[in-house]
Amino acid sequence: MARHTPAAAPIEPQVLDLVREERIKALSAREWKFRLRGYGYAIKDVEGEQVLTRLPQGQPLGVLPPEFA
Repeated sequence: MARHTPAAAPIEPQVLDLVREERIKALSAREWKFRLRGYGYAIKDVEGEQVLTRLPQGQPLGVLPPEFA
């Protein structure tokens, strides 16, 4: 099976702001991921990095900065 490699392009600033705001509002990482699904995003753990993806296909948008870990 081929390994998945995260997208090299940086995540758009507006999307990153949304992800940051939702992380602040959430009480746990699980709630944060649930809240992001409502906006059509998901987070995958790939080789020790958190990759933001677009639902429903799971298209990678980029690696989240370390502050989200």
